[in-house]
Amino acid sequence: MGEERKIPAHVAIIMDGNGRWAKKRGLPRTAGHKKGAEVVEQILEDADHMGIRYLTVYAFSTENWQRPALEVKTLMNLLRAYMRSSQEKCAKNNVCVRVIGDRSALDEDLQEAIAELEEKTAKNTGIHFQIAINYGGRDEILRAVKRIAGEAESGTLSARNLTQEDIAARLDTHDLPDPDLLIRTCGEQRISNFLLWQCAYAEFYFTDVAWPDFTKEELERAIDAYNHRERRYGGLVTE
Repeated sequence: MGEERKIPAHVAIIMDGNGRWAKKRGLPRTAGHKKGAEVVEQILEDADHMGIRYLTVYAFSTENWQRPALEVKTLMNLLRAYMRSSQEKCAKNNVCVRVIGDRSALDEDLQEAIAELEEKTAKNTGIHFQIAINYGGRDEILRAVKRIAGEAESGTLSARNLTQEDIAARLDTHDLPDPDLLIRTCGEQRISNFLLWQCAYAEFYFTDVAWPDFTKEELERAIDAYNHRERRYGGLVTE
């Protein structure tokens, strides 16, 4: 009998390729984003059934504001639709939802919809689903540093005795475990400012499959690859 497959507790995904998927089919980029949004909901269910405890997806980066106005509007409307429509489904599936990133730049109605969904799912004990919106790893670290500087100035924190734990405690993911596995779709092999602090020891998996074509089987392939990695966290292999 072979060894039992290890399921990573926390999987993070850079969902790349919506636009290229649409272009290949002669469709507008917005069609790719709509299809991608459907895939997110399915993969969330699949991840939950597989025993993944935390799933974090990169929905909109701090750099994505530079995209065409129609594309940005479509992405924001898709996020609005999810926040408003998913409460019942999250309650049924026991999903706890949280948004990470600087939400102050988002429209007020979207901020309110996010807060409402977070409040209504906060006590759910199933899979924890994090959606990164207006998120950038450097921006997150900068915001944490500003909070630390303010606390040091007020005397509530000693800069001299600052620890890595103090920094982690002021990140958006302060009460979440670091990702075990980071997946990026559609062939690119970079992490694009996503969870820079948290992915220090994550295993990376890159696939040529565009996000709208990503399936449960693709997720299983990523986990199979993860199972062939030896995580040493800077230490030596034990014989």
